[in-house]
Amino acid sequence: MKSFPEALRKLHPRTLVKKPVLFVVGVGSALTTLSALFDPSVFTWTISVWLWLTVIFANLAEAVAEGRGRAQAESLRRARTDTVALRLRHWRYGTDVDRAVTEAVAATDLQQFDFVLVEAGELIPADGDVVAGIASVDESAVTGESAPVIREAGGDRSGVTGGTTVLSDRIVVRVTSRPGQSFMDRMIALIEGAERQKTPNEIALNILLAALTVVFILIVVALKPMAGYADAAPSTTVLVALLVTLIPTTIGALLSAIGIAGMDRLVQRNVLAMSGRAVEAAGDVNTLLLDKTGTITLGNREAAAFVPLPGVEAAVLADAAQLSSIADETPEGRSVIALARRQYGLEPPAEGELANPGFVEFSAQTRMSGIDLRWDGGACHIRKGATAQVIAWVEMYGGTVPPEARTWSDAISDAGGTPLLVAVHDGDTPRVLGIVHLKDVVKEGIRERFAELRRMGIRTVMVTGDNPLTARAIAHEAGVDDFLAEATPEDKLALIQREQEGGKLVAMTGDGTNDAPALAQADVGVAMSTGTSAAKEAGNMVDLDSNPTKLIEIVEIGKQLLITRGALTTFSITNDVAKYFAIIPAMFAGAYPGLEALNIMGLHSPTSAITSAIIFNALIIIALIPLALRGVRYTPASAHDLLRRNLLVYGLGGLVLPFVGIKLIDLLVSAIPGLG
Repeated sequence: MKSFPEALRKLHPRTLVKKPVLFVVGVGSALTTLSALFDPSVFTWTISVWLWLTVIFANLAEAVAEGRGRAQAESLRRARTDTVALRLRHWRYGTDVDRAVTEAVAATDLQQFDFVLVEAGELIPADGDVVAGIASVDESAVTGESAPVIREAGGDRSGVTGGTTVLSDRIVVRVTSRPGQSFMDRMIALIEGAERQKTPNEIALNILLAALTVVFILIVVALKPMAGYADAAPSTTVLVALLVTLIPTTIGALLSAIGIAGMDRLVQRNVLAMSGRAVEAAGDVNTLLLDKTGTITLGNREAAAFVPLPGVEAAVLADAAQLSSIADETPEGRSVIALARRQYGLEPPAEGELANPGFVEFSAQTRMSGIDLRWDGGACHIRKGATAQVIAWVEMYGGTVPPEARTWSDAISDAGGTPLLVAVHDGDTPRVLGIVHLKDVVKEGIRERFAELRRMGIRTVMVTGDNPLTARAIAHEAGVDDFLAEATPEDKLALIQREQEGGKLVAMTGDGTNDAPALAQADVGVAMSTGTSAAKEAGNMVDLDSNPTKLIEIVEIGKQLLITRGALTTFSITNDVAKYFAIIPAMFAGAYPGLEALNIMGLHSPTSAITSAIIFNALIIIALIPLALRGVRYTPASAHDLLRRNLLVYGLGGLVLPFVGIKLIDLLVSAIPGLG
C-alpha cells in the first residue's frame, strides 16, 4: 500500500477539482460528515465513511498507476550521475582530435552544440550525434538490452543517448539536447506523469462526465421540494447518496488511471511518447507505413538455393561456392557457407588443409570474392560474385558463358532475388558452375501479423528503395496490402498526405534524416533511438530499442487503451442502472407504495438498500483497478465485433453484477443495528 499516502494527498481540493465527478463526491462526503456530526447515527456515519473511501479508492487508482513507473524513473535517475565530460574547445569537423584543446566539465554544464570526447569505459554525458569515430556502445541503462551496438559518424546510426557507456574505441559527440531536455529527462517526466497531457478523447469524456454530473445535481436538488410535497422529504445524507449513485463515479474514478497505465505500457516496451495524443492516435491508425529492411525482412539477404547449370552437380556447385566465400565476411557470404553446411554437410577446410591458398576478399569495387589454390604443376581459381563481374572474369580468360547463366539470373532478379554466379578456372577454359540465389528473408510470422492488422481494419504499405519487381515479390510473400518502390523522401511525404486527405490516420517508422519530413507529417511517427537527431525531433515517439516492428505493438497498445476506456465506460453506465433500482424505491416507497414493485432485489429496508449501494459503489472501483492498469485484453477484430463484445461482456456484466453484489451486501448490512 505504498500508494495509499499519495491517494490521501490527492484529497486536496485543488487536485480534486480537476476531476469533476470526484470533486462532487468529495463535497458530498464533506456534507454527510457534517450531518453526522450534528445529527449522529449509524446510518449517517456509515454513509460518510464509505463516501470518503470512494474518493480515496478513486485516488488510489491514479496513485497506483503513477507509482508503477517510479522504480524505472529511479533507475534512470541513477544513470544520470555527476558525469565528468571532456569538452573539446575550438574543435572543427575533420581536424585531429589529439591536437584539440580539452577541458573537464560537469555533464550538467554542457550546452547544445558542444563537442565532447568519449573514450572506452566512459559514460556518454548527453544526447547527441557521433561526428567523428566509431565505437561499440552499451545502451542497457536505457533500453535494458545487454547486447552492445555500433555507433559511428555519418549515416543513420549516429545518434547516442546520455547515460550509455562506450565499450571500445573513442568517439566525438556533438551535444544536441538542451540542459534538462534530454531524452532521459523526458522519460523520467513521462514515467512520473509530470507532463502527461490529457488526450482529446479523454478531455471529451471528461466534459461528458461533467455535463452528466451537472444534470444529476439539478435533478437531485429538484427532488428535495418534490419529496417534501409528498411528505417523504429525504435527509441530506440520502440525497448525497442518491447523487453519488446517479453520477458515473466508476469511470470518473478510473479514467485518469487508464490513460496513465496506457502510457506506462509504452514505457515498459522502451517507447518514449512525446504526448498522450500520439498514443491515442496509434489506436485509431488506418494506414501503416513499414520499411522493408529490418521490419518485414531480416535486413540481410541470405543464400536460399544453389542453382547448378546443365551438366554440373549441385554438390560441386555448393562446394565451390562455400570455398569462394571463406574470405567473404559479409552476411551474404556467411549465409552461403551456412547453406552449404545445411544442405550438403560441407564445412570450410581447416587451416593447413589447403595448399598455398590465396584468398580474395569481397570488396564493393570488385563485387567478387574467391580463392586461389596452387600446387605443383597446377592451380585452381574460384570466383563468386555479381553476374556482370563474374561473366567479365570468365570472358577475360577466354571462357564462354552458357545462355542459361544470363537467363536464369534474370529470372531470379525478376522474382525479387539476387543472383551470384560461381565460376572456376582450373587450367582448362574457365566455366560457370551455377548460381547462388540470394533473397531477402521475410521474418517468420510477419504474414500472420499483417493478417491481424487487416482484421483490425488497418492497411499496410511496405516502403522500400528496391525496384518495383523486387518490391512486388517481397510484398506478395509478406502479405502486405500495398508497396511503394524506389521510395524517395518526397514519395513518402506525398503518400502520407494522400492518405490523410482521405480522412485516414497514418503511422510510420524511420531513423534517417531523409525520414524526418514524413515522420513529422505522420499522425504517429516513431523514430529509432539509433537514428539521427533530425528523425527523433520530427517524430512524436522514440523507440529506445530501435526495433522497427515495434510500430505494430504501439498500434495494439493504442487500441487497447481506447478499448479499455470504452469497456469501463460501458460498464460504469450500466452499473449505475442497477443502483437506481436499489436507491429510488427505497427513498419513495413509503410515500408511494406502488414503487415497491421496483424493489426487484428484495432489499431489506431503505437504509440497508442505500448503504449497500454506496458500499458496492466504492468496492467496485477497487475491483476494477487491476483491469484499468492491465488493460482489457485486445484481440484483432472489426469495430462491429468489438462493440458487440463490449456490450455483452461489460454492458451486460455492469448490469447484472450490481444486482448480485448489492443483494449480498444487503444481507450483511441488514444484520447491523441502525442499518437493518
